[in-house]
Formats: sequence, C-alpha cells, structure tokens
Amino acid sequence: MPENEETPVQDGAVDESAASEETTVEEPQEGKTEWDPEAARKEIEKLRREAAKHRTKAKELEPLAKRAQELEDAQKSEQQRLAEQLTAAQQRLEAVQQRAVRAEVRALAASEFADPEDAAAFLDLGAYVGEDGDVDADAIGKDLKDLLKRKPHLAKDTGPRSPRPDRTQGSSGNGHRTPSSPEAIFGEFLDGVLGR
Repeated sequence: MPENEETPVQDGAVDESAASEETTVEEPQEGKTEWDPEAARKEIEKLRREAAKHRTKAKELEPLAKRAQELEDAQKSEQQRLAEQLTAAQQRLEAVQQRAVRAEVRALAASEFADPEDAAAFLDLGAYVGEDGDVDADAIGKDLKDLLKRKPHLAKDTGPRSPRPDRTQGSSGNGHRTPSSPEAIFGEFLDGVLGR
C-alpha cells in the first residue's frame, strides 16, 4: 500500500478516536541531523493502521449513508405527493366556491334579468368569496344593480306587450279568395296539374 494514500471520508463522518490521536512526526532536533529508519518505519506502520481504521469505519458507514439518502429521497417524494394532494384539494375548493357564487348570482338575478346566466357571465365570480370562504350576497346584489344600469338590455321586459300578428286571420286565412288573386290562380294551376 502506498505511503501517501489518503482514505476517503464519507460526507463529513470523522472518527472521533482518530481525530483525538495526533500523529506527530519527530522532527530532527537542532544539531541532530541523523535520520532514524526504524523510527520512520514505526511511524509509517502507525499511519497505516490509522488509515485502515478509517477505511473500515468508512465501509461501516456506507450502508448507513445509503439508507439516509434513500430516506431523504422517500421523504422528498412523500412531500411531492402531499404537495400535489394539497394543490388538487385547493382546486376542488375553488371549483366548489365558484359553483356556490354562480348559484347565488343566478338566484339573485332571476327576478330582474331575462337570463340569469348573463348576469354570471358579466361578473367576476371570484371577487365574491371572502377569506373565510363565505359568499358575499350583498356585494353580488349591489353589482347586479350596477350591471342593469350599465346594460339595461339584460333586464326582463316587464312592460305591456302587444300581441303577435295572427296570419290565419283575415281574408287570406279564412278561405275567401277572389278568382283573380294570385293564390286562386296558383291553386287552379295545381288542381289542373294534379288532376283534381
């Protein structure tokens, strides 16, 4: 094994016992320039044992780190699932509130509007839901009156109505035709063609 090899450390995991042991290399004292190969070999062996301990500890911690990563990933997916459920619930709540406001608008507009759906089409339905989720019927009534002032053609026609003309009445509808009228001439033509 090379003497300079460093051992990998797993995501900040440090062996406390190894951290407390300080490895000291004896520096030559002044005046002493001899190099002691036996002391260097002992120091190298000591460093190799420490490196082996670190490698062993890192291998022991690998499964734990992997499991922690799996749990973190599972928690993220759980959070994403919960976020999607929350978004779906909020959308359903908004849809229910819109239906409630639309029903309230139609109910209040039924007495004055020719078509209550027209009233709902011209109003911003989201503006009538309070923070507590309640529908503000007073604001809807006020806005419906303002809408009728701006667009009176949406109101019910409550005035007197003249009767529709009845085309079956009169000389053409009761069978009294003159021989020179276009209807009589065409009738005689058809009778001749059809052989009546």
